[in-house]
Amino acid sequence: MRFQVACAQFAPKKAEVSANLDTISEIILQCQDENVDLVLFPETATSGYFLEGGVIEASLSAEALARGLRERLQGKLTRQIDVALGFYEAAEGILYNSACYLEMTNYGTRPVAVYRKFFLPTYGVFDEERFVSRGRDLSVFETRFGKMAILICEDIWHSIMPTLCAVNGAQVILVPAASPARGFRGERIENHERYERLFRGVAEEHSVYVVSAQLVGFEGGKGFIGGSMVIGPFGETIGAAPVADPHLLIADLDLDQVTIARAQSPLVSDLQGAWEDVRRLVTRAAQ
Repeated sequence: MRFQVACAQFAPKKAEVSANLDTISEIILQCQDENVDLVLFPETATSGYFLEGGVIEASLSAEALARGLRERLQGKLTRQIDVALGFYEAAEGILYNSACYLEMTNYGTRPVAVYRKFFLPTYGVFDEERFVSRGRDLSVFETRFGKMAILICEDIWHSIMPTLCAVNGAQVILVPAASPARGFRGERIENHERYERLFRGVAEEHSVYVVSAQLVGFEGGKGFIGGSMVIGPFGETIGAAPVADPHLLIADLDLDQVTIARAQSPLVSDLQGAWEDVRRLVTRAAQ
């Protein structure tokens, strides 16, 4: 299965949800013109990241998010386009840092899956757990292209999360992120370099595509790195966006390459075969 994916690297206006939905809709239409099949937006794309107590005013339900995009795009879509984007979610009185996968046509917008960030960083410049609750479930789901998963920013730094996604059948891991630049000792921004190493390692070990979209711009003096990227199932870089600047990165994905990579390096099937013993070891470690 071949399809085109776009990583929409942009700077949302802080806490201005309606204006950001306008921008997101414009980018979706641009992607339609570029023959993109799936567009991934960054973490908290509807509002910006550092809202602290302002999260409650900027939060949306998944249904409200879908409705807001449908109202802006109705009559303008000429074919189906899938969209994944990060947003602050309000669900049953609880706030989450979430991402939603949507199928969009001229006839309607359907939320396919919602993932709630599992690991909430609370160190350095981060204080997420004060303002949102963490999710407790994976999100591995069927799409018209194949099986995908979503992990948000910090989640990909914990190797157990992409491992669980791969064991559950994910062929593509979508990573919306909002990462302030950290570490300037060398020629490259250190946390951007770390992301690249992480993505390569995840992709190569599990024979999956890793598709990441990063915020850019400044919030409260903190600059987001950008540098969105697409890594293939052999660990190869398929596409990379520039650091710091808005950019639409478009790449071709071929899920047959996942099958070939897993045949040549059957680490996922080895893990699936040993899964009951792995569960036993995890249970013992937790005692």
